[in-house]
Amino acid sequence: MLSEPGATADEFQLSDEYQQLKATLHRHMLDVIDKEDIPVETWSRDLIHNFVTRTLTEHIAANRLAVNRREVEALVSDMLEELVGFGPLQRLLDDDSVNDVLVNGPLHIFAERAGKISRAPLRFVDDRHVLRIIQKIIAPIGRRVDERSPMVDARLPDGSRVNVIVPPVSLEGPCISIRKFRRDPLRAGDLIGLRALSDEMMRLLSDAVSGRCNILVSGGTGAGKTTLLNVLSHAIRPDERLVTIEDTAELRFEHPHVVRLETRPANLDGDGEIDARSLVRNALRMRPDRIVIGEIRGDEVIDMLQAMNTGHQGSMSSIHANTARDCLARIELLVGLAGYQGGERTLRQNIANALDLIVQIERLSSGERRVTSITEITGFSEGQFQSHELFTYDREEDRFVRGSVQPVGLRLWEALQSRPAGRAVFGRRRYV
Repeated sequence: MLSEPGATADEFQLSDEYQQLKATLHRHMLDVIDKEDIPVETWSRDLIHNFVTRTLTEHIAANRLAVNRREVEALVSDMLEELVGFGPLQRLLDDDSVNDVLVNGPLHIFAERAGKISRAPLRFVDDRHVLRIIQKIIAPIGRRVDERSPMVDARLPDGSRVNVIVPPVSLEGPCISIRKFRRDPLRAGDLIGLRALSDEMMRLLSDAVSGRCNILVSGGTGAGKTTLLNVLSHAIRPDERLVTIEDTAELRFEHPHVVRLETRPANLDGDGEIDARSLVRNALRMRPDRIVIGEIRGDEVIDMLQAMNTGHQGSMSSIHANTARDCLARIELLVGLAGYQGGERTLRQNIANALDLIVQIERLSSGERRVTSITEITGFSEGQFQSHELFTYDREEDRFVRGSVQPVGLRLWEALQSRPAGRAVFGRRRYV
């Protein structure tokens, strides 16, 4: 018997003895499948379960292995996950409460639940085991990872985003980062129920989207930027044509007319790369009503600003920044890094003309997500951006506060309160 008396199920399955036995049985299982040419990929889960149980039982009996019933059940479960799933990660992927799965080498697996990261009672056998699961993830989408190309982005069949980095770049062994997608996407009511924003803020944003405001969602990693974009997409009219552009497809718009584009990295010879800027330029020729860029990272920012300024109002994107002011500074930085040769005044004027709203979202230390600010960009004057904070989140009192509206020009919030029926008036623009 492998397990020590009194050992818990987790302690037993984490032991080196169990992991080595599992590796031996997995190799035996693959040998049987290859020798008998068994079409496992076409079988139902029940057939595979019966095959695994029978094969393991026969092998254990033939080799007189000291394994009890509990250990046999654990081995059968693990073999199923190896054959039809993604090994030790499968139970985390099946757990709807898990948002992120993080693998730091074969011995350290972590999971994020409700914004908090904790270590999972799981492990791989060794680096080769991790690499085998990595190959299983990336093979269906035609990607590869090795010493020459040690980093790769991929996605699972359900659309969950995967990032992989392996030695020699990673000193901890092969590392996997998985951002899971919910099977039932969050909607506006869910965000309000989770107190990510108030009902008043949601109505403002929905009206701004339906009124074709250009919106930028700003925040850190894991703050909920993509989730908010998905929720806001429900306010887009069904007769509009959307083109989405992403490095890894994450946006899940429930819209009848969406064209989804995805960047492509270069192959091993350095050829075939298609970057986000190329896709934005191509999208302009596809007769879109709106262009949605999953995240602004580089020189595509120039073409995005041009699109927002040349008839593609209602476009949206996200960006990494800590505040609305930092967001504007980051846009300027990205434009400069893209080789912009014009003057600072012209650049700022174009940014101010392009953007209507910046929505700042953050993940708090408690793990909760909050929209901490909604800022309207009202123009450009005397070398500075003119903005007005429509809503802010008071951290001390844990409540959302409406900004004080100054009667200067036509403000977004004022327009929403007094717009005529059938016509939406937003910021500096009027849309029918």
